[in-house]
Amino acid sequence: MNLLIELMDKKNITGIQQIGVGVADVHVAWKWYRQNFGIDIGVFEEEAIAELMLPYTEGKKRARHAVLAYNMQSGGGFEVWQHTGKKPAKPVFEVQLGDIGIFIAKVKSKSPKKAFDVMNAKNLNLLGAVVNSPSSSPHFFIKDPFDNIFQIVEDDYIFEETNSVTGGIFGAIIGVSNLDESLKLYQDILGYDTVVYDETGVFEDFKGLPGGERKVRRVLLKHAAKRSGGFAPLLGPSEIELVQLIDEKGKDIYKDRIWGDLGFIHLCFDTIGMDLLKEEAKEKGFPFTVDSAESFDMGAAAGRFAYVSDPDGIPIEFVETHKVPIIKKIGWNINLEKRDPKKSLPKWMIGTLRWKRVKD
Repeated sequence: MNLLIELMDKKNITGIQQIGVGVADVHVAWKWYRQNFGIDIGVFEEEAIAELMLPYTEGKKRARHAVLAYNMQSGGGFEVWQHTGKKPAKPVFEVQLGDIGIFIAKVKSKSPKKAFDVMNAKNLNLLGAVVNSPSSSPHFFIKDPFDNIFQIVEDDYIFEETNSVTGGIFGAIIGVSNLDESLKLYQDILGYDTVVYDETGVFEDFKGLPGGERKVRRVLLKHAAKRSGGFAPLLGPSEIELVQLIDEKGKDIYKDRIWGDLGFIHLCFDTIGMDLLKEEAKEKGFPFTVDSAESFDMGAAAGRFAYVSDPDGIPIEFVETHKVPIIKKIGWNINLEKRDPKKSLPKWMIGTLRWKRVKD
């Protein structure tokens, strides 16, 4: 920790670490994500009690089973998350474009057209054809068997070649009630400082989505600087798209449900300098709602995690990774606590994660 204090003058968000996906059966869901998105690097799996998430779980500790998995091409991971102490609840209405919450997860691909052809040949549930965004970037939408929608977007950054037609998580489409207010978190704190487009209308590339005929304002955000530190070379670049309904207010996706129920439950950012982030977030009006405070064991992995709520109450997670297990039997871990926080891990070291690949 002394090295961290000595070398850092502000927090460092190294990338999107993962998106939380609430499911009814963690093993069935992870198998589908392995087979169709190449999410086959199992970093950890454990059953435990979520003791600290009380602000998002009606004040009750909740039993759960979770898996964190990645694709070695690059991108954030999937935290596949299942309530085991209760039946996971689905949304109480059909979620549509502009409803408030994490609506769609973005998955990267160096060739959306190739990914579309492969997924179409497998008879997956594609929501229309390959279309162009307002920035002329090709993409398409797919719904998994669990009613979660993913946007396959173009990005040519590769950490390590694999046989998958996609990489990992590239961001999210998030419904908000007041876009300008939301920018205070997503731009000012999370560092998405580049506006790719800011447009209002009914969009042709949204037509295949539930509610795709609605008039919305949409803002696509990216980060200008290349991110560094820790696992940044694996996580790669990312983007956030905020969507606000124009003629009405969207419904709350999480209405009458709790964190961990079915759907996208949080967006998580890999962070170095959690105390610095905590101070900054509080000063800017987004105090931590949850803070594990010290290193928190997650099976064989360890780290510190915290949450803030965006202006609509959407959970945003931060994780400061301390230890990642590589070969559990001999106790070989990647330990980040004593490393220079401004330097990324060497590629060969991150590449050892491939030894954790799960094959079907």
